[in-house]
Amino acid sequence: MKILYFHGFASSGATGTAQLLRQILPDDEIVAPDISMDPQEALPFLKEFCAEQNPDLIIGTSMGGMYAQQMRGYRRICVNPAFNMSRMSKVLKPGTFKYLNGRKDNAKEFRITKETIQHYFTMERRQFDGITDAERAITWGLFGTEDDTARSGYEIFRKYYTQASRFEGGHQLNERVLRNAVLPLVRKLKTELLQK
Repeated sequence: MKILYFHGFASSGATGTAQLLRQILPDDEIVAPDISMDPQEALPFLKEFCAEQNPDLIIGTSMGGMYAQQMRGYRRICVNPAFNMSRMSKVLKPGTFKYLNGRKDNAKEFRITKETIQHYFTMERRQFDGITDAERAITWGLFGTEDDTARSGYEIFRKYYTQASRFEGGHQLNERVLRNAVLPLVRKLKTELLQK
């Protein structure tokens, strides 16, 4: 399978989560792009990237889960999606910040402005547009019982989708959560694809 991984806020495609996915899914191709911290750039880029890559599955965590949900027409797993970034003042606030991981363009820092926050707010109002029964059938949500960052994600997701489940863990993924919560679902979807 070709799997796209969408990373969380302040991270990059070089995140340890993408590396862990490659370790636990050695037979699959894991592609993890660097995502802009401004949704005005990120959303069109990701839609175009998906069209070019034509993935079998998208896995997104946190901010990446919020973007994964918006990739209509693709199978996707949204893990602890941060649907309300504009209201997460501990995470999204004006200033200059360091990336958590190296990026392909070698950028070390990014800026968040009031305009950036407004871009998130504007995007969030439309992020659930265009959901059909067909979309519900190919979208899954996984939610940590101890997630204290994107707490309202489960309730928001359940307003629009039916395939939601909880796992023991927090907001950030680790190997145990990947193996116990994400991997079984990926294997199930892989089996379904092979049977088609």
